[in-house]
Amino acid sequence: MATLKSKTGLNLLNRCLLWRSPGFSYSTTRTLETLAFEELRSSPDKPYTSTAFILHGLLGSGRNWRSFSRNLASSLSNSSSSEWRMVLVDLRNHGKSANIEGLDPPHDMFNAAKDLANLVKSHGWAWPDVVIGHSMGGKVALQFAQSCSRGDYGESVALPKQLWVLDSVPGDVSSENSDGEVEKVLKTLQSLPASLPSRKWLVNHMIELGFSKSLSEWIGSNLKKSGEQETWSFNLEGAIQMFNSYRETSYWSLLEHPPKGMEMGIVIAEKSDRWEPDVIQRLESLYNQKENGSEGKVAVHVLPNSGHWVHVDNPKGLLEIVAPKIASLPA
Repeated sequence: MATLKSKTGLNLLNRCLLWRSPGFSYSTTRTLETLAFEELRSSPDKPYTSTAFILHGLLGSGRNWRSFSRNLASSLSNSSSSEWRMVLVDLRNHGKSANIEGLDPPHDMFNAAKDLANLVKSHGWAWPDVVIGHSMGGKVALQFAQSCSRGDYGESVALPKQLWVLDSVPGDVSSENSDGEVEKVLKTLQSLPASLPSRKWLVNHMIELGFSKSLSEWIGSNLKKSGEQETWSFNLEGAIQMFNSYRETSYWSLLEHPPKGMEMGIVIAEKSDRWEPDVIQRLESLYNQKENGSEGKVAVHVLPNSGHWVHVDNPKGLLEIVAPKIASLPA
């Protein structure tokens, strides 16, 4: 088990819970002042040779991506010459990372990406070969790639070979181009007390306010038991700051000049309401540009029969887009 040495020279053991399902190994780990994460491998008895980071969206956590990540690892075990490890990260203010000390403000895309670099360094890992980010996590992935290419994380950094941005608009997202549902949810959550009587109460309350049953139940899944009450598993105010940074930050310049040696895949969900025609046209023009040997590549993929929740609406279709591309990477 890995250890982390503090400035005082004391060795602090990671808190690690390990459980197994047939053919798979999961572990949940939290290290002092770095992000919590889950690790998944299809062949735990073999040493891994390649790593993919999986980044969730706003108010989510790494556990939301367990099923897809398990299927991706299984697919790659049959089609890739590498032994793959999936690292499902809880971003700052989310999941088991919500209460970690040392993840200080500002809570923005820059620092959320820097947390990933600190996670790599604290464990002495090789840099991830692939980074997959959904929604807000997609912009964290873009920031991570941009910071890697600028040398923000030091000379030892290695760029991801592939970056996947799942239904995440790469430019700034104005409130005029949004139906405001996310803002309504956040404002509603801000109006609630810190402790709630039960998950059932919350779901019914959200439905009464006009939110869909599926959305209300998903919000309810983010509660955790605290004595006789339920509290949020995320830091709401910090998450709101991250959402504001997500909306205000643009990565068009990165897409227009992708780092050499990197493949960037943008996945647009066919039924998603997040895409304006001019944004799609701009992405398609980048995709159709002649290849420049001094720069990386950008590809655009449309995921059929899916809304924004790509890993729930059409996980099989998403796997068919992502898995072959990752499997094609050299060992």
